[in-house]
Amino acid sequence: MKNSLRLVLLALVLSFLGLHQLLAQTPATGQPVASSGPLALSLQQAIDYAIQNKSTLQASRLNEQKATAQVGEIRSQGLPQVNVGGTVTNNFKLQRQLVDFGRFAGGPGTLNGTTLTPEQLRDVQAGNAVTLPPAYTQVESAGPQPFAFGLQYQGNASASVSQLLFDGSYLLGLKAANVFRQLSVKQTAQSEIEVVEQVSKAYYSTLVAREQLALLARNVERLDTLLYQTRRTFEEGFVEKLDVDRLQVQRNNLRIEQQNAGRLVDLGVALLKFQMGLDQLQPVQLTDSLNAALVDANRLKLQSAGDEFDYGQRIEYSVLQTQRDLAVLDIRNRRAGYLPRLSLVGAYGFIGSDPRLGGLLEFRGPDSYTNLNGRQVLNQNWFGFGNVGLSLQVPIFDGLRKKYSIQQARLTLETVNKGFTTLQQSIDLQRRQGETNLQNALDVLANQKANLALATDVARVSRIKFQEGVGSNLEVITAETDLRQSQTNYYSSLYEALVAKVDFDKAAGTLYQSKK
Repeated sequence: MKNSLRLVLLALVLSFLGLHQLLAQTPATGQPVASSGPLALSLQQAIDYAIQNKSTLQASRLNEQKATAQVGEIRSQGLPQVNVGGTVTNNFKLQRQLVDFGRFAGGPGTLNGTTLTPEQLRDVQAGNAVTLPPAYTQVESAGPQPFAFGLQYQGNASASVSQLLFDGSYLLGLKAANVFRQLSVKQTAQSEIEVVEQVSKAYYSTLVAREQLALLARNVERLDTLLYQTRRTFEEGFVEKLDVDRLQVQRNNLRIEQQNAGRLVDLGVALLKFQMGLDQLQPVQLTDSLNAALVDANRLKLQSAGDEFDYGQRIEYSVLQTQRDLAVLDIRNRRAGYLPRLSLVGAYGFIGSDPRLGGLLEFRGPDSYTNLNGRQVLNQNWFGFGNVGLSLQVPIFDGLRKKYSIQQARLTLETVNKGFTTLQQSIDLQRRQGETNLQNALDVLANQKANLALATDVARVSRIKFQEGVGSNLEVITAETDLRQSQTNYYSSLYEALVAKVDFDKAAGTLYQSKK
């Protein structure tokens, strides 16, 4: 008994552990559970993760599956339709109808005596045989009488089959369903491009914020060294207290700026996780480095970007083409409503009735007999039936409903066709804006890079002059301020160039190619 109890407890513990592990793998939110170790992410890895785990994309893929199911639903309409059913009815009060049995039953009235005519009397006297027809009185009609058809309990069991032979709307609807499925796939690809754009910008933003934070840390370290040296010089009496105070104020401001930058880095990481569909509790480690070479290579793209452009490279254009195909099929489908519909139908079953429910459920067939006054009498209460035929429906007049329906579909197609012009103009504008913004961003980046080099050299010379006693503290503070401003401007321009690069690739239709 104790061994059995131990086995039961062990099974319960193992079941609980298995359930706990399953819940850990599939939380209520549906997103992957955060792990304790940091997740190393390059930009491409971040994009791949978002493509697989972003909830909006998962919803789009569910819509693809829904579209596939809709295709199967429409296709099933052309397959044989088989139905089996049965009913048991208790006619607790039978329906009655008035019937005049005298009108169709007929029959003789009362038999009366027969009077011989003079001709018949002479024939009899002559010894000839005479046939006397019986004479009846006229039947008096009793008038309509109530009559109940059927018995109290009735049953029916049957199977019916129908097969669509021709329906123009069905064939076109099947084509439209396949096109609709293609549309759902393209819409998912469009959503993927938007996610890639958002992840790329968030990743670049986090890299820039991280580099700025590291740069501020180096500035604080350098300023702390300078402040320490200035204090020592002040103690030796070679500089004034004002010089130390100025450096202390600058150092305090730089510390506040460093703290703010740290919070911005955390916020950038949180935004990146959100765009990826990653749990906010999951620590990440960005492996890509911020390099101006990422955008320098786009100068070649700008040089090769010409006026000729294949609009099919843009997923929006491809989606609009599919919508146009759907609009065309919709017109053809509504026109097919004028065509007849032909179906093959058939049914086979049994119907029965009985005064008692128990008798109805006995299912007495053609081999059922009962003994009545010493002779066998048929006692069947269930009878079979079957039929097969063609069902033809020919539309004649529907109050011009289909006419106006086709008119609406044509206007929808014209609206879609007008959308091509608008979309092409929009794409042309986006490409021009992308080229201009990227070119300007590259020029600004090159200029800020040169300014940063100059400001770095000026700050270095100012510190050397101050340490050698030939420069002023104010000159050092001014140079350090200009250096930090140049650093901020450089990284801001680098981020703007990276964002312009993403926008340029999106406008050219080369940002991301779906793997489907």
